[in-house]
Amino acid sequence: MAKRIVITGLTHGLGRALAAWFVADGHTVLGCGRDAGALADLRKSFGEPHCFERVDVTDSAAVDAWARRVVETGEPPAILVNNAGVINENAPLWQVPVDVFDRVVDVNLKGVFYVIRAFLPAMSESGQGVIVNLSSGWGRSVSPEVAPYCATKWGIEGMTRALAEELPDGLAAVPLNPGVIDTAMLRSCFGAGAASAPSPEKWAERAGPFILQLGPQDNGAPLSV
Repeated sequence: MAKRIVITGLTHGLGRALAAWFVADGHTVLGCGRDAGALADLRKSFGEPHCFERVDVTDSAAVDAWARRVVETGEPPAILVNNAGVINENAPLWQVPVDVFDRVVDVNLKGVFYVIRAFLPAMSESGQGVIVNLSSGWGRSVSPEVAPYCATKWGIEGMTRALAEELPDGLAAVPLNPGVIDTAMLRSCFGAGAASAPSPEKWAERAGPFILQLGPQDNGAPLSV
């Protein structure tokens, strides 16, 4: 059965690969990102009924307006994937610039809150839907020089599992660790060594079916692909 799927941060990496897999599997993808050129490419590649908009998830008013447009054009999303994320350049915590720390928190944690806050009322009213918040192995463990990122992903784990206890019957919220994937984010940490990890496209071949089968039975479970 075809589903309406919302994905944030879909212009690159995991979001882009996941969007392409869902489209190929017959689902409708409604996504956002900040790269205007990449969004134009997505529109050219996939066309309607898919919709790709330029939205900054750190702007709560912009997120609210985007959610209204999505809901007004059809049913609330059956699946909401909060994928947008950034990481600090490798550095000890006390050497991380304040604006960099703020940006990581704003995108990775507050942005997820803004998107949930915007879409959840309509999903709740429909009585169904799955919220997938991308976490990380660094949301359940730590490494040096990525403390801001670790802090936000540990925050995603806690926020999602608390949200799961608040949801009405029929809905689910899942913190999902995608595993180690060869993305620009991973390369910022490990350089060329990231090439030994699977590509986003290979990951999406496993992650797409995995996400589609999530339901109320998985509510609150910290899962991994």
